[in-house]
Amino acid sequence: MLEVQELNIKKVKPEDKPAIIVNNVTKEFIIPHERRTTLFENIKGFFSPSTYEKFIALNDVSFTVEKGDSIGIIGDNGSGKSTLLKIISGILRPTKGSVEVNGKITPFLELGVGFQPDLTAKENIEVYSTIMGLSKKEINRNMDYVLEFAGLTKFKDTKLKNFSSGMQVRLAFATAIQVKPEILLVDEVLAVGDMEFQQKCLDIFREYRNEGITMLFVSHDLNAVRRFCDKTILLRNSEVVAFGKTADVIDRYVYRVDSKQDDIFISTIENNEHQEVILNKPSNESKTTGSEESIEDSIDFVEKYRSMANFRWGNKKIEILDIKFLDKNGNEGDSFFSGDPMTIIGRFTSKELVSEPIFGFEIFDERGNQCFGSNTKFKNIKIDSINGDGEIRILIKELPLLQGKYFVSVSCQSKDYKITYDWHSKKYFFNVINNSDDIGFIRINFDYEIEQGGH
Repeated sequence: MLEVQELNIKKVKPEDKPAIIVNNVTKEFIIPHERRTTLFENIKGFFSPSTYEKFIALNDVSFTVEKGDSIGIIGDNGSGKSTLLKIISGILRPTKGSVEVNGKITPFLELGVGFQPDLTAKENIEVYSTIMGLSKKEINRNMDYVLEFAGLTKFKDTKLKNFSSGMQVRLAFATAIQVKPEILLVDEVLAVGDMEFQQKCLDIFREYRNEGITMLFVSHDLNAVRRFCDKTILLRNSEVVAFGKTADVIDRYVYRVDSKQDDIFISTIENNEHQEVILNKPSNESKTTGSEESIEDSIDFVEKYRSMANFRWGNKKIEILDIKFLDKNGNEGDSFFSGDPMTIIGRFTSKELVSEPIFGFEIFDERGNQCFGSNTKFKNIKIDSINGDGEIRILIKELPLLQGKYFVSVSCQSKDYKITYDWHSKKYFFNVINNSDDIGFIRINFDYEIEQGGH
């Protein structure tokens, strides 16, 4: 059993300061144009000055994180996510601006910094735990749990230099969680380790969130960001371009990624009038300011409608034609009893051969909260190729939702998720009718068993 060292975390009060205040932060790096590696190059370089250029990793970034918030940070590689966390944690200093942190930070960034390659796993745990302020008694009490959590019990006497990078990160993470933080910074911890280790990490993060610990969570796993983060920051080209409700920010990011493709189709229905926009990616030869403005105008269009039903985008190499809902008798409708079977049928077409597409669907409540999401890849269903018309059926054996109105998104993407063929965002809906007195929004199949002691 792990004994966690409790910190004196104050309850959040109205007069308390925010956990983190980032104010107009800019970070610049100086990059040399040439590197001198030989004696001749150094002598030659003595007579000609070295040239450098500035790389702006973050540009005038400002935001505030309240205590107890769980904030996601997403964006393309090189957008400044890791640099931002390093500045907040104090590893790097900003070139301009300031960062105010009110609370003890535990950064899960460069895990394992300070570990010694010539020491064993057990010895590294002892040294690192001592640095974190744990007593020898606490270290000994936690040792077995730390090794078990990292999945390294049988390697406890193996030197760290013989571990893979994944094993080292698992050891560092398991050691670090012995001290409970006030503010947690996480940078792609879920990118290492097997599914069992990732699930352990998610359980820890869920526990921290439930206890009101402030979290900043950097990840390319958008599903994990949806699950753990109430709000999300989107970085692009070293700047904050969106900060708000996670579902809305992720929608904007997904669309932005798709807008780099050719012939992106987006549409919406407002006041029974169908609106369409075709966004063409400019070629290298014809890339103009006007083309860039066209992209930004289209993104503004998306921003206006992204939270509504009937919103759609994709390149339509595979087109989802329509969706319908069937009850247990095979009748089409939009109202279903909780616990009854329901089938979602989608017709699609493709005018060319498309290899290994992924079909997915999501269910949202009226507030836009994601109730469920999955796809064919998650279910280990591989579709070799599609060419022509087809139909996909989603068979729900027992509808696990209670009374309310629910919206459905359906999608078709490439096998690596980089290309969206067609995505209907919250475009369809159905109603659920209770046939019991249960409350909440999910239905659980359960029974009661009661035993009384006899005399």
